[in-house]
Amino acid sequence: MCYTVNMSKMSNSPQILIIPLMKNIAESLSLAKEYNAGFEYNDFAMPWTLDNEANCEKLIKAYKETPDMPAYTTAHGDFFDVLVFSDDPRIKEISELRVRQSMECAKKLGCKGIVFHGNINPLLIGTAAGPAYVKHWLEATRDFFRTICAEYPEINIYMENMFDRSPDNLEKLAAEMKDIPNFGICFDYAHAAISPTDTEIWSKKLSPYIRHVHINDNDGHQDLHMAVGFGSTDWRKFFTLQKKYFPDATILVETSSLENQKKSLEFLRKLNFIG
Repeated sequence: MCYTVNMSKMSNSPQILIIPLMKNIAESLSLAKEYNAGFEYNDFAMPWTLDNEANCEKLIKAYKETPDMPAYTTAHGDFFDVLVFSDDPRIKEISELRVRQSMECAKKLGCKGIVFHGNINPLLIGTAAGPAYVKHWLEATRDFFRTICAEYPEINIYMENMFDRSPDNLEKLAAEMKDIPNFGICFDYAHAAISPTDTEIWSKKLSPYIRHVHINDNDGHQDLHMAVGFGSTDWRKFFTLQKKYFPDATILVETSSLENQKKSLEFLRKLNFIG
């Protein structure tokens, strides 16, 4: 989708982040400097990275010793098969371990925040067991992350919508965590856009809790992580919703390639969304 309209510059541009890659850290740093962007580390979201302690520490050291790193950084925690609400004690144990491993990496890197997924299964919600399943998910997730938030008070924890078809369950979780100062919602706009629920409903219901946002583009059906402005997403609508419902949230351009990051940032700059 192409845009030629020149929107009025927002009075307070949000803190934008990009995903760095150590293999081309010089290019990532150059891009971050050009667009005043921070970093969201994705390196430590994979179990094989977390379990290779030597390489994990080596990567953390490499980032920390790189000159001129952005002052504002966040991280994405492990999320594949992470089910802290599982009834299987072994699955629950390894899921809790993955969260704690991710938290330790974020702490060592000096990250301001970290993203996790609720991982609730929408296919189970509509079954006869759905109400009990949601209740258990809510209680177990709430109790575990209350503990994690208390253990790491210096790091904001953001729960992201992924498979969710509506904001209802995340809204319930966030409401029950509203007294926790370092807990909030990571609103993945692309995930919401391909759900059956309108993005304004998502934005309005989660607005009291949204502290971090992920954006990229897609074809309206699949989560393709395309460059912002090069898919079917209505970005005029996003800008309106952002200004109305989550103007203070930090925003990650969630696409990994430098080319797509550059295209996304240029698109946002041309529309005066960022400086």
